[in-house]
Amino acid sequence: HVQLVESGGGSVQVGGSLRLSCKFNYWPSSRKCMAWFRQFPGKEREGVAAITDDGTRTVYADSVKGRFTINRDIVESTLYLRMNRLRAEDSAMYYCAAGDSCRSIVARRFDAWGQGTQVTVS
Repeated sequence: HVQLVESGGGSVQVGGSLRLSCKFNYWPSSRKCMAWFRQFPGKEREGVAAITDDGTRTVYADSVKGRFTINRDIVESTLYLRMNRLRAEDSAMYYCAAGDSCRSIVARRFDAWGQGTQVTVS
């Protein structure tokens, strides 16, 4: 079974940068999409960015386009999210996930999740 562990969260000033990492116990060949989600208090989990298993296509939420970059290292079985020019409204719990499709970044398409890493921008 695929297991994911996020790291790299923390507190950062507005305009700063962070890189989140998601370590898989193995790269899940059965999943066609790897993604990052975030959840604000009292809100539903929302998609942030996704990348296809072959790395040929990426998808970003409008709110992070131009600021966040998703990539992956298959050899290291790690998914990354580089976050630049962070804003206070980016503060959330960030989760990585693996699913069957990058057609849309919706939680129901993903069945393997990490426990999250908190990002606080102030």
